[in-house]
Amino acid sequence: MHTIEGTLEGAHLRLAIVASRFDKAAVLDRLIAGAVEAARGCSVPDGALDLVRVPGAFELAAAARRLAASGRYDAIVCVGAVVRGETPHFEYIAREAARGIAAASHDFDLPVTFGVITADTVEQARERADGKSGNKGREAMLAAIEMATLFARLPGPIGVNKP
Repeated sequence: MHTIEGTLEGAHLRLAIVASRFDKAAVLDRLIAGAVEAARGCSVPDGALDLVRVPGAFELAAAARRLAASGRYDAIVCVGAVVRGETPHFEYIAREAARGIAAASHDFDLPVTFGVITADTVEQARERADGKSGNKGREAMLAAIEMATLFARLPGPIGVNKP
């Protein structure tokens, strides 16, 4: 049996981070920092890493799709935070953000990872970004790098960007 795996060697990769600006839990700077630190730790050159800011979690997928369609990136990392409120808005935004990000990955045959915190409370969101309990930005970047290097090793068409 032959095992095919990705690596965390990102020196040859071009990556994008798409981050929402709306930040009720005040965690997005930590998520972005976690993603950037992970990229640097995997030898991704600073010039090969772009940061794109969008208004909120709902808009992450639209920007990820546009970046994926450009063909310029080996992987895209989406980071944001959605905290439950007193209305069903949380469910709609969290569901559509997840669905849209997954669709961008599937539609363009490109790793697009989900570093969006969905939490019941601001405190839970902060725990998932603080580094002690993990950092979803870091985790999403590591997954993106591993998947990008895996995609490069998998059989199939190269550079597939289908609408």
